[in-house]
Amino acid sequence: MNGVIQKKEPESIQKKVKDMTEGNIVKLLISFAIPLLLGNLFQQLYNTVDTFVVGNFVSNEAYAAVGNTGPIINTLIGFFSGLATGAGVVISQYNGAKDEKNVRRAVHTTLIMTIGLIILFTVLGIVMAPAMVKLMKTPDEVVNDAVKYLTIYFAGVAGLMIYNVGAGILRAIGDSRRPFYFLVVSALTNVALDLLFVLGFRMGVEGVAYATVISQAISAILVMITLFRSKESYGVALKYFKCDFSILFKIFKVGLPAALQMAVTSFSNVFVQSYINNFGTDFMSGYTSYSKIDQFVLLPMQSVSLASTTFVGQNLGAGYKQRAKKGANISLLMSMTITAVLIIPVMIFAPSLVRFFNKSDAVVEYGSFLLRFISPFYILCCVNQIYSGAVRGAGKSTAPMIIMLSSFVAFRQAYLAVVSALSSSYVLVAFAYPAGWILCSTLMIIYYFFSKWENAELIKRPTVTEHEYDPDDDKLNKKLNADL
Repeated sequence: MNGVIQKKEPESIQKKVKDMTEGNIVKLLISFAIPLLLGNLFQQLYNTVDTFVVGNFVSNEAYAAVGNTGPIINTLIGFFSGLATGAGVVISQYNGAKDEKNVRRAVHTTLIMTIGLIILFTVLGIVMAPAMVKLMKTPDEVVNDAVKYLTIYFAGVAGLMIYNVGAGILRAIGDSRRPFYFLVVSALTNVALDLLFVLGFRMGVEGVAYATVISQAISAILVMITLFRSKESYGVALKYFKCDFSILFKIFKVGLPAALQMAVTSFSNVFVQSYINNFGTDFMSGYTSYSKIDQFVLLPMQSVSLASTTFVGQNLGAGYKQRAKKGANISLLMSMTITAVLIIPVMIFAPSLVRFFNKSDAVVEYGSFLLRFISPFYILCCVNQIYSGAVRGAGKSTAPMIIMLSSFVAFRQAYLAVVSALSSSYVLVAFAYPAGWILCSTLMIIYYFFSKWENAELIKRPTVTEHEYDPDDDKLNKKLNADL
């Protein structure tokens, strides 16, 4: 002891931080995933409210324009999210190992990395927007609105990136509640500003873009206030702002494969969108409606996947390999059950769901078809999402990257090129997504069960104490049974 008394967080805040190395696995995963799910629901409200307001109060062309920007936004943001995933894995493993010094170093290294990427992505997003819109073979009547939306979005992308990395830090140490609270405030602000700018000021597409940017900035401010006020190891202070290159290497070791996978997959969707755009504005709008509903249905599995990543990271950091694998398998069962339940009302009420976004009969017909045709295959997404999340939690991102790029990019693009050359059917184009999921899930199952991914050593754990024990001994097996 150095004689300095460390000020601890209030007990109410400490309870929000979960140690996933002890306790009932099912309860831990559910209690961590629910705030994530609710937070992701509110995050989806950003673009969903944008498209709802534009689709109902501006024009069909503006609606298609906003929906058309998704693959472009996701390309750059997907790359950053992958790096943020790497940072979260490193922080969660240090946290699981109770290594407070390196938790602090990892947090500040992550923030320094984020500042550099904000500058890069702001410039790239603004400069590349016109070319990317044209690359998707966007109809002329949609181009101007799409470019306007993207330019404003990327000019204010700092808010989204700061929130995501700050929320990722909190989730890595087991706190998924406060990021959710911040998203609630941000989403409600976005709704109010959308209505004000579009209905009140008649700003059209530019109005929904400004509303999104301002709302994201609010969530970024809230999460950074939380980190600066914390006195725990994950708290932020100017005196600690220093880049630890050994930790940065670990972040890139995990995050770069995930970043490349997310960015390249999103970029490939630009070309997928170009195939969709060939069928005209009505089909574009129907696909936009389908994609908005699709994002909501996929949220539970994505939330459970994030929970499994943190769970696996913390438990492998503590040396509990069997508990980590048990948590991953339970996560898969949870996500498949929830997804199966959600698919039923989506298929039954597909026309009503599409009509909420756009009342055009042609749009409703196309959107309903896509929902009913594709949604049964969501069960397959659970497999690749949960297992890839668990493997990344172990610090191994290269294999999921290779599997997903092979399935979602190489195979999907080859499939689309072949079916487009042989037929003009939008049914075959729509099957491109399920076909990729089938291949990806098959490969992930093979990798998960026949590799030794749980033996990855991303961090060096502190000296073993009497609290830590061999994860393969009988005592741990008894503990696992008790935790279930």
